[in-house]
Amino acid sequence: MVAVTVVVCAYTLDRWQDLVASVRSAAAQQPTPDELVLVVDHNPELLERASRELQPEIPGLEVIANERRKGLSGARNTALERASGEVVVFLDDDASASDGWLASLLEPYGRPDVLGVGGSAAPRWPTGLSRPATLPEGSHGRGVLDWVVGCTYEGQPLSRAPVRNLMGCNMSMRVRPALDAGGFSEDLGRVGRTPLGCEETELCIRMQQRRPDGRFLFEPSASVRHRVSPDRLTWSYLLHRGYAEGLSKATVAGQVGQDQALETERGYVARVLPGAVLRGLGRAVRGPGRRNGAEGAAAVVACLAATAAGYARGRVAAATGRTSFASRPALGVTAERSGA
Repeated sequence: MVAVTVVVCAYTLDRWQDLVASVRSAAAQQPTPDELVLVVDHNPELLERASRELQPEIPGLEVIANERRKGLSGARNTALERASGEVVVFLDDDASASDGWLASLLEPYGRPDVLGVGGSAAPRWPTGLSRPATLPEGSHGRGVLDWVVGCTYEGQPLSRAPVRNLMGCNMSMRVRPALDAGGFSEDLGRVGRTPLGCEETELCIRMQQRRPDGRFLFEPSASVRHRVSPDRLTWSYLLHRGYAEGLSKATVAGQVGQDQALETERGYVARVLPGAVLRGLGRAVRGPGRRNGAEGAAAVVACLAATAAGYARGRVAAATGRTSFASRPALGVTAERSGA
Protein backbone atom coordinates (compact mmCIF):
# COMPACT_ATOMS: atom_id res chain seq x y z
CA MET A 1 0.00 0.00 0.00
CA VAL A 2 1.19 3.52 -0.78
CA ALA A 3 2.73 5.73 1.92
CA VAL A 4 0.19 8.30 3.08
CA THR A 5 0.22 11.67 4.81
CA VAL A 6 -3.11 12.58 6.46
CA VAL A 7 -3.66 16.32 6.89
CA VAL A 8 -6.17 18.30 8.93
CA CYS A 9 -6.20 22.07 8.38
CA ALA A 10 -7.61 24.33 11.10
CA TYR A 11 -7.96 28.06 11.58
CA THR A 12 -10.11 28.78 14.65
CA LEU A 13 -10.44 27.81 18.30
CA ASP A 14 -14.23 27.92 17.91
CA ARG A 15 -14.07 24.41 16.42
CA TRP A 16 -11.73 22.97 19.05
CA GLN A 17 -13.91 20.00 20.02
CA ASP A 18 -14.57 19.18 16.37
CA LEU A 19 -10.87 19.46 15.61
CA VAL A 20 -9.95 17.07 18.42
CA ALA A 21 -12.52 14.55 17.18
CA SER A 22 -11.27 14.88 13.60
CA VAL A 23 -7.62 14.29 14.47
CA ARG A 24 -8.47 11.39 16.79
CA SER A 25 -10.57 9.73 14.07
CA ALA A 26 -7.68 9.98 11.60
CA ALA A 27 -5.15 8.63 14.11
CA ALA A 28 -7.37 5.61 14.87
CA GLN A 29 -7.48 4.38 11.27
CA GLN A 30 -6.18 1.04 10.07
CA PRO A 31 -3.79 1.19 8.39
CA THR A 32 -2.25 3.87 10.58
CA PRO A 33 -1.22 6.98 8.60
CA ASP A 34 2.51 7.12 7.87
CA GLU A 35 2.28 10.82 8.73
CA LEU A 36 -0.43 12.78 10.54
CA VAL A 37 -0.17 16.55 10.22
CA LEU A 38 -2.24 19.40 11.64
CA VAL A 39 -1.72 22.66 9.75
CA VAL A 40 -2.78 25.76 11.69
CA ASP A 41 -3.72 28.72 9.51
CA HIS A 42 -2.21 31.93 10.92
CA ASN A 43 -3.61 31.54 14.46
CA PRO A 44 -0.82 31.56 17.09
CA GLU A 45 -3.21 30.79 19.96
CA LEU A 46 -4.58 27.71 18.21
CA LEU A 47 -1.07 26.62 17.23
CA GLU A 48 0.09 26.87 20.85
CA ARG A 49 -2.91 24.99 22.26
CA ALA A 50 -2.72 22.20 19.68
CA SER A 51 1.01 21.79 20.31
CA ARG A 52 0.45 21.71 24.06
CA GLU A 53 -2.64 19.49 24.26
CA LEU A 54 -3.08 17.45 21.08
CA GLN A 55 0.52 16.67 20.18
CA PRO A 56 1.32 14.84 23.46
CA GLU A 57 -1.96 12.90 23.29
CA ILE A 58 -1.56 11.55 19.75
CA PRO A 59 1.77 9.84 19.05
CA GLY A 60 3.37 10.99 15.81
CA LEU A 61 1.12 14.01 15.31
CA GLU A 62 2.96 16.99 13.81
CA VAL A 63 1.53 20.45 14.42
CA ILE A 64 2.81 23.06 11.98
CA ALA A 65 1.92 26.59 10.91
CA ASN A 66 0.69 27.59 7.48
CA GLU A 67 3.80 29.05 5.87
CA ARG A 68 1.98 30.42 2.86
CA ARG A 69 -0.85 32.84 2.17
CA LYS A 70 -3.65 32.91 4.75
CA GLY A 71 -6.51 30.61 3.85
CA LEU A 72 -7.32 26.98 3.28
CA SER A 73 -5.45 26.80 -0.03
CA GLY A 74 -2.29 28.13 1.58
CA ALA A 75 -2.59 25.64 4.44
CA ARG A 76 -3.07 22.77 2.01
CA ASN A 77 -0.10 23.88 -0.07
CA THR A 78 2.04 23.98 3.07
CA ALA A 79 1.07 20.35 3.66
CA LEU A 80 1.69 19.35 0.03
CA GLU A 81 5.20 20.81 0.05
CA ARG A 82 6.26 19.02 3.24
CA ALA A 83 4.39 15.71 2.87
CA SER A 84 6.65 12.67 2.72
CA GLY A 85 3.91 10.27 1.58
CA GLU A 86 3.13 9.45 -2.03
CA VAL A 87 -0.52 10.27 -1.31
CA VAL A 88 -1.88 13.13 0.80
CA VAL A 89 -5.31 12.90 2.40
CA PHE A 90 -7.23 16.00 3.50
CA LEU A 91 -9.86 15.79 6.24
CA ASP A 92 -11.78 18.88 7.38
CA ASP A 93 -11.39 20.02 10.97
CA ASP A 94 -15.16 19.62 11.53
CA ALA A 95 -15.41 16.15 9.98
CA SER A 96 -14.87 12.79 11.70
CA ALA A 97 -13.80 9.72 9.73
CA SER A 98 -15.59 6.38 10.04
CA ASP A 99 -13.84 3.06 10.61
CA GLY A 100 -12.24 1.86 7.38
CA TRP A 101 -12.23 5.34 5.86
CA LEU A 102 -8.52 5.50 5.11
CA ALA A 103 -8.30 1.95 3.75
CA SER A 104 -11.18 2.68 1.36
CA LEU A 105 -9.49 5.84 0.09
CA LEU A 106 -6.14 4.12 -0.48
CA GLU A 107 -7.23 0.88 -2.16
CA PRO A 108 -7.69 2.35 -5.68
CA TYR A 109 -4.11 3.71 -5.74
CA GLY A 110 -2.93 0.28 -6.83
CA ARG A 111 -3.74 1.54 -10.34
CA PRO A 112 -1.20 4.10 -11.62
CA ASP A 113 -3.77 6.12 -13.56
CA VAL A 114 -5.60 7.13 -10.36
CA LEU A 115 -4.68 10.73 -9.51
CA GLY A 116 -7.01 11.08 -6.56
CA VAL A 117 -9.81 9.47 -4.58
CA GLY A 118 -12.57 11.24 -2.69
CA GLY A 119 -15.07 9.95 -0.17
CA SER A 120 -18.60 10.73 0.94
CA ALA A 121 -19.75 13.08 3.70
CA ALA A 122 -23.00 12.82 5.65
CA PRO A 123 -24.32 15.83 7.57
CA ARG A 124 -24.21 15.82 11.37
CA TRP A 125 -27.00 18.20 12.32
CA PRO A 126 -26.84 20.46 15.39
CA THR A 127 -28.00 18.83 18.62
CA GLY A 128 -31.77 18.67 18.77
CA LEU A 129 -32.25 19.67 15.14
CA SER A 130 -32.87 17.66 12.00
CA ARG A 131 -32.73 18.31 8.26
CA PRO A 132 -34.23 21.77 7.54
CA ALA A 133 -36.70 22.50 4.76
CA THR A 134 -34.03 24.61 3.03
CA LEU A 135 -32.03 21.42 2.38
CA PRO A 136 -34.69 19.05 1.00
CA GLU A 137 -34.04 15.34 1.13
CA GLY A 138 -33.57 13.50 -2.12
CA SER A 139 -33.04 9.80 -2.68
CA HIS A 140 -30.75 7.32 -0.90
CA GLY A 141 -30.65 9.53 2.20
CA ARG A 142 -28.82 12.34 0.40
CA GLY A 143 -30.01 15.92 0.26
CA VAL A 144 -30.62 17.67 -3.04
CA LEU A 145 -28.69 20.74 -1.89
CA ASP A 146 -26.33 19.16 0.64
CA TRP A 147 -23.32 20.55 -1.27
CA VAL A 148 -24.32 23.84 0.39
CA VAL A 149 -23.10 22.39 3.71
CA GLY A 150 -20.15 20.49 2.23
CA CYS A 151 -21.80 17.06 2.08
CA THR A 152 -22.57 14.41 -0.52
CA TYR A 153 -25.68 15.29 -2.51
CA GLU A 154 -28.22 13.59 -4.74
CA GLY A 155 -26.80 12.93 -8.18
CA GLN A 156 -23.36 11.84 -7.03
CA PRO A 157 -22.45 8.18 -7.69
CA LEU A 158 -23.76 5.46 -5.38
CA SER A 159 -20.70 3.25 -5.93
CA ARG A 160 -17.09 3.79 -6.96
CA ALA A 161 -17.01 5.84 -10.16
CA PRO A 162 -14.87 8.39 -12.03
CA VAL A 163 -15.62 12.05 -11.26
CA ARG A 164 -14.34 15.39 -12.51
CA ASN A 165 -13.25 16.61 -9.09
CA LEU A 166 -13.05 15.70 -5.42
CA MET A 167 -14.96 17.20 -2.47
CA GLY A 168 -12.73 19.21 -0.16
CA CYS A 169 -13.76 17.89 3.25
CA ASN A 170 -12.78 14.30 2.41
CA MET A 171 -10.29 13.82 -0.40
CA SER A 172 -6.92 12.34 -1.29
CA MET A 173 -4.50 12.86 -4.18
CA ARG A 174 -1.06 11.90 -5.35
CA VAL A 175 1.41 14.48 -4.10
CA ARG A 176 3.68 14.70 -7.13
CA PRO A 177 0.97 15.37 -9.76
CA ALA A 178 -0.61 17.96 -7.45
CA LEU A 179 2.73 19.76 -7.07
CA ASP A 180 3.42 19.47 -10.80
CA ALA A 181 0.12 21.22 -11.49
CA GLY A 182 1.04 24.08 -9.15
CA GLY A 183 -0.96 23.13 -6.07
CA PHE A 184 -4.10 24.84 -4.87
CA SER A 185 -4.73 28.34 -6.16
CA GLU A 186 -4.33 30.73 -3.26
CA ASP A 187 -6.50 33.28 -5.06
CA LEU A 188 -9.43 30.96 -4.41
CA GLY A 189 -10.87 30.10 -1.00
CA ARG A 190 -13.11 31.92 1.43
CA VAL A 191 -10.77 34.31 3.18
CA GLY A 192 -11.90 37.68 4.49
CA ARG A 193 -14.37 39.26 2.04
CA THR A 194 -13.34 37.11 -0.90
CA PRO A 195 -16.24 34.63 -1.31
CA LEU A 196 -14.46 32.30 -3.69
CA GLY A 197 -14.25 28.55 -3.35
CA CYS A 198 -13.97 25.62 -5.79
CA GLU A 199 -10.21 25.42 -5.30
CA GLU A 200 -10.44 21.62 -5.29
CA THR A 201 -12.35 21.64 -8.58
CA GLU A 202 -9.84 23.94 -10.21
CA LEU A 203 -6.82 21.91 -9.10
CA CYS A 204 -8.38 18.59 -10.16
CA ILE A 205 -9.07 19.98 -13.64
CA ARG A 206 -5.52 21.31 -13.97
CA MET A 207 -4.08 17.98 -12.83
CA GLN A 208 -6.12 16.11 -15.41
CA GLN A 209 -5.18 18.57 -18.14
CA ARG A 210 -1.54 17.75 -17.46
CA ARG A 211 -2.29 14.02 -17.18
CA PRO A 212 -5.08 13.23 -19.70
CA ASP A 213 -4.71 9.53 -18.93
CA GLY A 214 -5.28 10.15 -15.22
CA ARG A 215 -8.58 10.09 -13.39
CA PHE A 216 -10.26 10.92 -10.11
CA LEU A 217 -12.55 8.48 -8.34
CA PHE A 218 -15.44 8.88 -5.91
CA GLU A 219 -15.52 6.10 -3.31
CA PRO A 220 -18.70 6.40 -1.18
CA SER A 221 -17.56 3.78 1.35
CA ALA A 222 -14.80 6.16 2.50
CA SER A 223 -17.25 8.08 4.66
CA VAL A 224 -17.07 10.92 7.15
CA ARG A 225 -19.59 12.80 9.27
CA HIS A 226 -19.46 16.54 8.60
CA ARG A 227 -20.78 18.86 11.30
CA VAL A 228 -23.34 21.43 10.20
CA SER A 229 -23.50 24.53 12.41
CA PRO A 230 -26.89 26.22 13.12
CA ASP A 231 -26.06 29.29 11.04
CA ARG A 232 -25.92 27.10 7.92
CA LEU A 233 -29.57 26.09 8.22
CA THR A 234 -30.95 29.53 7.33
CA TRP A 235 -32.32 30.98 4.11
CA SER A 236 -29.71 33.72 4.17
CA TYR A 237 -26.87 31.20 4.27
CA LEU A 238 -28.45 29.18 1.46
CA LEU A 239 -28.63 32.21 -0.82
CA HIS A 240 -25.19 33.51 0.13
CA ARG A 241 -23.61 30.12 -0.43
CA GLY A 242 -25.38 29.69 -3.77
CA TYR A 243 -24.22 33.11 -4.97
CA ALA A 244 -20.65 32.41 -3.86
CA GLU A 245 -20.70 29.07 -5.69
CA GLY A 246 -21.75 30.78 -8.92
CA LEU A 247 -19.06 33.42 -8.52
CA SER A 248 -16.48 30.71 -7.88
CA LYS A 249 -17.53 28.65 -10.89
CA ALA A 250 -17.24 31.74 -13.08
CA THR A 251 -13.67 32.23 -11.91
CA VAL A 252 -12.80 28.59 -12.55
CA ALA A 253 -14.43 28.76 -16.00
CA GLY A 254 -12.22 31.71 -16.87
CA GLN A 255 -9.14 29.67 -16.05
CA VAL A 256 -9.82 26.15 -17.27
CA GLY A 257 -12.64 26.69 -19.77
CA GLN A 258 -16.39 26.72 -19.40
CA ASP A 259 -16.94 23.18 -20.68
CA GLN A 260 -14.84 21.56 -17.95
CA ALA A 261 -15.85 24.02 -15.25
CA LEU A 262 -19.57 23.27 -15.76
CA GLU A 263 -19.49 19.67 -17.00
CA THR A 264 -20.84 18.16 -13.78
CA GLU A 265 -23.15 21.06 -12.96
CA ARG A 266 -25.04 20.87 -16.26
CA GLY A 267 -26.15 17.31 -15.58
CA TYR A 268 -27.09 18.16 -12.00
CA VAL A 269 -29.22 21.13 -13.07
CA ALA A 270 -30.88 19.22 -15.92
CA ARG A 271 -31.65 15.97 -14.10
CA VAL A 272 -31.60 16.36 -10.32
CA LEU A 273 -33.09 19.78 -9.64
CA PRO A 274 -36.27 19.52 -11.77
CA GLY A 275 -37.15 16.24 -10.07
CA ALA A 276 -36.60 17.80 -6.65
CA VAL A 277 -38.89 20.72 -7.46
CA LEU A 278 -41.62 18.39 -8.72
CA ARG A 279 -41.36 16.20 -5.60
CA GLY A 280 -41.60 19.24 -3.37
CA LEU A 281 -44.62 20.58 -5.22
CA GLY A 282 -46.23 17.16 -5.06
CA ARG A 283 -45.84 17.09 -1.29
CA ALA A 284 -47.16 20.64 -1.11
CA VAL A 285 -50.51 19.74 -2.66
CA ARG A 286 -51.17 16.38 -1.03
CA GLY A 287 -50.48 14.40 2.10
CA PRO A 288 -48.40 15.28 5.19
CA GLY A 289 -45.43 17.61 5.03
CA ARG A 290 -47.12 20.15 2.77
CA ARG A 291 -45.28 23.13 4.17
CA ASN A 292 -41.87 21.39 4.01
CA GLY A 293 -42.61 20.32 0.43
CA ALA A 294 -43.35 23.87 -0.65
CA GLU A 295 -40.33 25.26 1.19
CA GLY A 296 -38.08 22.58 -0.29
CA ALA A 297 -39.18 23.36 -3.83
CA ALA A 298 -38.73 27.07 -3.17
CA ALA A 299 -35.26 26.46 -1.73
CA VAL A 300 -34.12 24.61 -4.86
CA VAL A 301 -35.38 27.39 -7.14
CA ALA A 302 -33.95 30.17 -4.96
CA CYS A 303 -30.55 28.50 -4.63
CA LEU A 304 -30.33 27.90 -8.37
CA ALA A 305 -31.27 31.52 -9.05
CA ALA A 306 -28.65 32.80 -6.58
CA THR A 307 -26.00 30.55 -8.14
CA ALA A 308 -26.88 31.73 -11.66
CA ALA A 309 -26.72 35.35 -10.50
CA GLY A 310 -23.28 34.79 -8.98
CA TYR A 311 -22.05 33.09 -12.13
CA ALA A 312 -23.36 35.92 -14.34
CA ARG A 313 -21.77 38.54 -12.11
CA GLY A 314 -18.45 36.70 -12.17
CA ARG A 315 -18.40 36.33 -15.95
CA VAL A 316 -19.30 39.98 -16.51
CA ALA A 317 -16.62 41.09 -14.03
CA ALA A 318 -14.03 38.91 -15.77
CA ALA A 319 -15.01 40.22 -19.21
CA THR A 320 -14.71 43.85 -18.09
CA GLY A 321 -11.52 43.32 -16.11
CA ARG A 322 -13.17 44.44 -12.87
CA THR A 323 -12.16 41.47 -10.77
CA SER A 324 -8.85 40.72 -9.13
CA PHE A 325 -9.77 37.08 -8.55
CA ALA A 326 -7.86 35.59 -11.48
CA SER A 327 -6.92 32.13 -10.32
CA ARG A 328 -3.30 31.08 -10.58
CA PRO A 329 -1.42 27.99 -9.47
CA ALA A 330 0.25 28.82 -6.18
CA LEU A 331 3.32 26.61 -6.39
CA GLY A 332 5.97 26.99 -9.06
CA VAL A 333 6.00 24.35 -11.79
CA THR A 334 9.62 23.51 -12.52
CA ALA A 335 11.09 21.76 -15.52
CA GLU A 336 12.09 18.91 -13.23
CA ARG A 337 8.51 18.43 -12.07
CA SER A 338 6.88 18.80 -15.45
CA GLY A 339 7.98 15.40 -16.62
CA ALA A 340 6.51 13.52 -13.66
